[in-house]
Amino acid sequence: MLWKGLPALVFPGAALVLYLVFSGEWRQWRRLHALTVGLVLAAVAVPWHVLAIVRNPPYFDWTFESSLGVYRGFFWRYFINEHVLRYLGLRYPKDYDTTPASLYWLGHLIWLFPWSGLLPAALRASFRPVDRAGRVRLLALCWAGFILVFFALSTSQEYYTMAAYPAFALLIGDAAARGGAWARCGLRAAGAVGALAAVACLGLLASTIGIEVHGDISSSLTQNPGAYTLSLGHMQDLTLQSFAWLRGPLALAAAAFLLLAWSCLRKPIPKALIGAVVSMALFFHAARWAMVSFDPYLSSEPLAEAFLAAPPGRLVVDDQYYSFSSLVFYTNQEPLLLNGRVNNIEYGSNAPDAPDVFLDDDGLARLWGGEERVYLATFAEREAELDARLSGVFRVAEAGGKVLLANRRP
Repeated sequence: MLWKGLPALVFPGAALVLYLVFSGEWRQWRRLHALTVGLVLAAVAVPWHVLAIVRNPPYFDWTFESSLGVYRGFFWRYFINEHVLRYLGLRYPKDYDTTPASLYWLGHLIWLFPWSGLLPAALRASFRPVDRAGRVRLLALCWAGFILVFFALSTSQEYYTMAAYPAFALLIGDAAARGGAWARCGLRAAGAVGALAAVACLGLLASTIGIEVHGDISSSLTQNPGAYTLSLGHMQDLTLQSFAWLRGPLALAAAAFLLLAWSCLRKPIPKALIGAVVSMALFFHAARWAMVSFDPYLSSEPLAEAFLAAPPGRLVVDDQYYSFSSLVFYTNQEPLLLNGRVNNIEYGSNAPDAPDVFLDDDGLARLWGGEERVYLATFAEREAELDARLSGVFRVAEAGGKVLLANRRP
């Protein structure tokens, strides 16, 4: 609850209630020791919430309207805005969007791959609560089913449903342990998809032959801001040239998929499962390897190193804080935010005791022309505009499509 708020109560509570309804075991609720558990939960979680409400008044604002520039305290922000209004799609700022229904439902075949091949076998099992296995299956079905339906009725994104994955793991693991013709067919289907994925990886790898790479991967990516309200929106930034930076990860991913195909198409179930596990490990390593190539684009560490090596000065970051959060982390500075009252920071910036760290364009111009040495972290495409508007702009460092500028010559 301290991590994710009320869903930590709603999801297990709803799963248990549904289980009791469908199993008819209402009398078993006493075994949950609800009073004792509730008191322990209250002792752990309530003090933090009470202190947060007391220290961030007004205490209890029940307004069901979210708007720009209004501060209503912690209670409203946390319980009303982030729980109720977010679920209804009425939260401000609306920095999220709704995943298409087809991707929301069918996407789980991708997120659970290669184990999604065992889902048909899992669903053919008995969910009658006549033995321990049947009761566990029924509980897992109530657990996963409630979460999927809950977010399907909201402005959902696919990663919200990850709380259902342990239940999927129980059902899929049960299907793998039972084996049978359906499990065998499911693994063969996963192997066939793995073969197609291997061909796709090898095709991308072949298409990069002859493409030379310069600088870092950010120079090969496009920008699609309209898609970034979805968690996988940055997938649209990829270009054919960008895969030239990912030749090693592509080759390793192809090997992982080939191993999956060979194991699931040719081997009995126990060995096929082992092959699937090894292929997953290889694919995760390929993903980690690819992330290294994206590091200049995702991280601001090179700019931080340049800032720490330069003469001391005041640090300013452009746009929202999250764009340069790693720069703040590596330098351990308390920066000023240029036009940074956006997204999640906007609400807190209106609090009576909010720190005075926000700059507009006029404030930056005054600071830039003063006696203090100033550094500005911004995006490369903004450099020409800032150079025309400010007096004396000098580049200190550049990496991943971001630059560190200064008002004094380095």
